[in-house]
Amino acid sequence: MTDQPSQKPATDPQDLERLLVMRQHAGDLDGMMALYEPDAVIDTGNELVRGTDAIRALFAEAIASGRKFQVGEQRPALVCGDLALTSTRLPDGSVTSEVARRQNDGTWLWVIDRYSVE
Repeated sequence: MTDQPSQKPATDPQDLERLLVMRQHAGDLDGMMALYEPDAVIDTGNELVRGTDAIRALFAEAIASGRKFQVGEQRPALVCGDLALTSTRLPDGSVTSEVARRQNDGTWLWVIDRYSVE
């Protein structure tokens, strides 16, 4: 195992939001991608982005633009077997929602990510 942040997996679904924001702020595109399953889908509010290539392009654009993901108040994950619902209330009042799945090695990856539930 390496000490690179992008190589540290989420061992708890509660880790995913913190790792995503930390890695985005650091410009760590590979680290961000390591938090999603290959066929994951993101609802940006404007479009649905599905799969590794499309998500990579979305995050690369966000990093290049200099926009930083907001740090919010993470809500406790709701876990049922190998699925978890995670969410965060952002400073602007919007709420994110995500679905994570436990992997065979016990780590967690997001499969659905909705930027704002309105």
